[in-house]
Amino acid sequence: MTLYFSHSSPYVRKVMVLAHEAKLVEKLEIVTGSGTPLDAGSAPIEANPLGKVPTLTRVDGAALYDSRVICQYLDARANAGLYPDGARRWDALTLEATADGILDAALLMVYEARLRPEEIRFAPFVEGQWDKIDRALDVIEARWMAYLAGPLCIGQIALGCALGYLDLRHTARGWRATRPALAQWDARFAARDSMRATQPPPA
Repeated sequence: MTLYFSHSSPYVRKVMVLAHEAKLVEKLEIVTGSGTPLDAGSAPIEANPLGKVPTLTRVDGAALYDSRVICQYLDARANAGLYPDGARRWDALTLEATADGILDAALLMVYEARLRPEEIRFAPFVEGQWDKIDRALDVIEARWMAYLAGPLCIGQIALGCALGYLDLRHTARGWRATRPALAQWDARFAARDSMRATQPPPA
């Protein structure tokens, strides 16, 4: 299998963390490819017309894209059990969606600063994105800590990667200041071998 990869993509990191946990890393050929909404760059547009990473090309040549699709495929291939059964499955998927929503908002903040000329940047848009992140983190601190203490699942992997991206790109926002329980969980989760192996380079 070929995985189109970018070191700085938190969505790619989510796939790679799952691949480490599922013991599938050696089955992946890693090919660097990335772009932006303004320039496809080296993104795998023949395999993924959206021009995004991660994109996974299977042995039969068919392509899968979107980190959620790829993660489910790899989990099923390895029978890794990172998507729980029963009621816990829906919790895992909801937590993954929340974490991915945090990433979506955080990435839009980065694009506003990096891709839009300074004279037409819109500060209220940036703050609106951070408000989404703030609300999501508050809900996780208030309602999800017992779940996070349970067995490893895709929701925890997605959240760990989202928090890592906030540290990489938005460290000045200080998300830990009012969320001590989540900060403690993150410190433990970030010490996992899979997270350490996929640590992105400094911003």
